[in-house]
Amino acid sequence: MSYPMSLKVFAVALLFGSSITITNASPIVKIDGSSTVFPITEAVAEDFQKAKRGAVRVTVGIAGTGGGFKKFCRNEIDVINASRPITTGEMEACKQTGVHYIEMPIAFDALTVVVNPKNSWSKTITVSELKKIWEPEAQGKITHWNQINPQWPDKKIKLYGAGADSGTFEYFTEAVVGKAKSSRGDYTASEDDNVLVQGVASDIYALGFFGYAYYIENSKRIHAVAVDNGNGGILPSADSVKNNSYKPLSRPLFIYVNAKSTEKPEVNEFINFYMKNAPELVKEVKYFPLSQKIYDLNIEHLNKKKVGTVFKGTSSNIQLEDILILESSH
Repeated sequence: MSYPMSLKVFAVALLFGSSITITNASPIVKIDGSSTVFPITEAVAEDFQKAKRGAVRVTVGIAGTGGGFKKFCRNEIDVINASRPITTGEMEACKQTGVHYIEMPIAFDALTVVVNPKNSWSKTITVSELKKIWEPEAQGKITHWNQINPQWPDKKIKLYGAGADSGTFEYFTEAVVGKAKSSRGDYTASEDDNVLVQGVASDIYALGFFGYAYYIENSKRIHAVAVDNGNGGILPSADSVKNNSYKPLSRPLFIYVNAKSTEKPEVNEFINFYMKNAPELVKEVKYFPLSQKIYDLNIEHLNKKKVGTVFKGTSSNIQLEDILILESSH
């Protein structure tokens, strides 16, 4: 049997105790974080790798926003996908390790409350009803649909939601309960939104929440609930996000780029490619693109290495106009 030359060289090296240095390995752009932002960055990564014809590899993980920031602040990855702005705790963690970051809003999402298609009673739900379901005090007490609204069935409610390391979890709890990470714990939690989709799709008495793209992708298997913030039920859509009527569950999505990593040509090139192609790819994966001004500002901040955040640790109820004003004045 004949062996490839590379294997022969490897075998000879092992025999004589020599070390081998593998050269010409493709440079890698390392990304991790939010499962909500994952579809956007994955789409960009696929197109970028095709454009580079394999000369650069891009890896994209889904550790959740919180899990991703832990890696990011330990200087383990180049870019983090984030479904909320960086928190004060994460700012401090990055400061301790000397990690400076460039903040880039990339899209808007409508965090979507979903039910099983056979659910005929809760097509609209108020924010106060959502709070009644999800607040910590509800654990072990609010267990049936009719406890939320007496007109709803006396059936056990099965809850599905984002895991504690998820930015979606933090944003949802801050927007609905009033405090980030303040939630009942007796629900099926996952960083993988597909697990949540499956749970709601398979149980008539289920209710869950996750990013809009996962809802749209599975809209034949699950139904969105109209959220009533005092002005009647509003369904998530491009229009309700843009006109800010889908309150309080529309939110910006971000990437944060390690400023040191931008010195690597492959990272710099990837971010430029990201901002150039974001408007089209954001729509392709069913999120809502920002204005071209924001993507241009992101490139300007990349070129100037403009580090830091404009959000000061707050995350809920940020409008499109707010982002433009904040970013341009930063």
